[in-house]
Amino acid sequence: MMLIFKSIIILFLFLLPASAFAAADPGCKSSDCASCHTLTKEEAGELLKNTGGVVRSVKPAPVKGMFELLMEKDGKQGLIYIDFSKKYLLQGFIVDFEKLQTVASHTDELPKLNQPTSVDLQGIPAKNAVVMGNPKSGNKIYVFTDPDCSYCRKMHTELKKLVKLVPDLAVYVMLYPLPAHPEAYDKSRAVVTFKKQDVLDKAFNGKALPAIGTMDGVSEIGEILNYARRNGIVATPTVVLQDGTLVTGFKAAEELKVLLNGK
Repeated sequence: MMLIFKSIIILFLFLLPASAFAAADPGCKSSDCASCHTLTKEEAGELLKNTGGVVRSVKPAPVKGMFELLMEKDGKQGLIYIDFSKKYLLQGFIVDFEKLQTVASHTDELPKLNQPTSVDLQGIPAKNAVVMGNPKSGNKIYVFTDPDCSYCRKMHTELKKLVKLVPDLAVYVMLYPLPAHPEAYDKSRAVVTFKKQDVLDKAFNGKALPAIGTMDGVSEIGEILNYARRNGIVATPTVVLQDGTLVTGFKAAEELKVLLNGK
């Protein structure tokens, strides 16, 4: 997951020029950045003395050109970043583009968020899903997905591979349009209205969908949204395994097959 060159930083405190990430010493040719660039807790504390926080730890960031600092203020911990020139401060998350998951050098030291790891399948509106694979199979997974989410589109292709790898599997596709994608709601309504594989594929391929009425699919999508929100499902794609275990983020077909075999 920690792919250095496929990462971004979001929620900047300052907009940085490209030169901000250049090595502070242009003569540094070592592949070991730590041999040329260092930042002690004491030095970091001095740089950040006006923030009111305490520097607990300093480590190289998951991306080159920066230090990652574990800070504490008012009993709460968080991460900030300082570039090698020690002129720029950033606050936010580093996100792996491929997995769409946060990465950090202080993962073990950070407090764990109270996020659900499983859900109760009682009440899941499976009747509103489009089923891929074998609809008669007792081997089921549920995938909460958004037709305008790029990772969901990528994973839709993997789900088609998965049902070929595991013929005795029913994949319940639960259309979960996110507010960030304003057109996804009507696309999702069309999919649940027709419940056909070709309409599902068109939605995830960005193609035109059949026309629907004003109220078509409204109650079906509403039931899916309500179930997801009640159970803490806030991101797409999210897979729910047969025992209720939540698996968040993009997964390739082979990865999903391994997860199925482990349950």
